[in-house]
Amino acid sequence: MFHRTLGKDSTCFQVPGELSSVQPAPGCGERPIFDGRTRYSRVIGGLEAEVGEFPWQVSIQAKNEHFCGGSILSTWWILTAAHCLSSEEVNPTELSVIVGTNDLTSSSMAIKKVTSIVLHKAFNRVNMDNDIALLLVASPIQFNGLTRPICFPPQTSPSTWHECWVAGWGQTNSADKNSGKTDLMKVPMAITDWNKCAKVFSKLTKNMLCAGFENKSYDACQGDSGGPLVCTTEPGNRWYQVGIISWGRSCGQKNTPGIYTLLSNYKVWIQNVTQMEMRPLTFEEMKTSPKQKNTMGPMTSGCPELGSPQHMLLLCLLSCLLLTAISNWE
Repeated sequence: MFHRTLGKDSTCFQVPGELSSVQPAPGCGERPIFDGRTRYSRVIGGLEAEVGEFPWQVSIQAKNEHFCGGSILSTWWILTAAHCLSSEEVNPTELSVIVGTNDLTSSSMAIKKVTSIVLHKAFNRVNMDNDIALLLVASPIQFNGLTRPICFPPQTSPSTWHECWVAGWGQTNSADKNSGKTDLMKVPMAITDWNKCAKVFSKLTKNMLCAGFENKSYDACQGDSGGPLVCTTEPGNRWYQVGIISWGRSCGQKNTPGIYTLLSNYKVWIQNVTQMEMRPLTFEEMKTSPKQKNTMGPMTSGCPELGSPQHMLLLCLLSCLLLTAISNWE
């Protein structure tokens, strides 16, 4: 795995920008263009992903060079690993996010500039705990058949997933630093038992999960970090991001799993960050029940959204109360 563990303890770097309304995301975890069943393959010496197979996958680049992967959470937010961005040399103005393509040489890919880097405050470079970060893009991502957000994992994850995959543009040969591909590569994964994995990796925490493929050397490698581990509960169903590629022991060692950030542990953190940055992200499974539903509509910091019908109604009511008070005073 690609480790970048130098740099400051800063948790947020911002570039001033104009705020605008949040564009709602369409159905997450869908692959409208991809047709046909997925074939098992390898990233280390592996198989190219098919067009539209991973429409949430992005390439994070500095000075037009790919260095980490990521995934689309919404029109404004990219999810990745903290260790990819923790170096003091990383500046949001120098970053770009490539969306909507498997081929990094394509002329039709969309390039998004970055305005904010938000690292988890408790990211630990020693044991790689809380290896998670968010990127705020400068303009909203337009969703289409090749660009889709990934679903956040269900509140109660299933005991077993139907199938899981990782993909990336990283090295395909652990011994060759120049073996990265411009075409997106994919590899099947299976989540392994945490207790068994902890016997192999002593610094494993409860914020991590392990995934590999028994008796195979399937693995992610340098340049794949920050990319998503995605799973589905049944054929043809939505895809959910379960983990973030974080670290491991070399690349492609047989019967040695890779380590991923356990995404389900960070729902509250993601919600808090996106609200503070004025680009709130709401997960479908977190919506209030009908009995608890807020009749005031979308809320930000306890107030109706500016310009909304609820906001105008509230202003009207306040004006009426003020006029009544003045009349009574006179």
